[in-house]
Amino acid sequence: MIEDDADLASRLHKGLTRAGFAVDRAADGEIGWYMGDTQDFDAVVLDVGLPRLSGIDLLKRWRAAGHDVPVLLLTARSGWAERVAGLNAGADDYLEKPFHMEEVVARLRALARRSAGTASPVLRHGDIELDTTTGRATCAGRSIDLTAQELKILSYLMHRPKRIVSQGELDSVLIN
Repeated sequence: MIEDDADLASRLHKGLTRAGFAVDRAADGEIGWYMGDTQDFDAVVLDVGLPRLSGIDLLKRWRAAGHDVPVLLLTARSGWAERVAGLNAGADDYLEKPFHMEEVVARLRALARRSAGTASPVLRHGDIELDTTTGRATCAGRSIDLTAQELKILSYLMHRPKRIVSQGELDSVLIN
């Protein structure tokens, strides 16, 4: 998440973490550029009006460098021209402030699903199914009771079915 408004960044961090996302934060475009250039993320929430490097310019640099991370732009600016500029710069979705946290969460989940190659909110691996909208997990059709931490880990792993996940990554998920 790259957002310069400290109060909004805190609310977003809290809401996204509650929804099961592992969240890294940056408060300006230059730091956001560096993070996105040196780390892999499943999705990015990007404010348009950032200090040091605007969200639009940052996004253009990422795309020019070949980074295809899904990006949800946030802005206080309204008007169709702003939305078109953001989408043309490479954003995958666009949301105007103020917004409801539930909508941000739903849009990020949709971006993560599409980037993982599925449009369904239900992730499947063998006999295991996870409904990412309800947090309900099943194995061979039987419901599995999971703690919040276990659900975070299962969701993280199921979004990366063909990838080795390090202990450090899992620690990051659990800390956030």
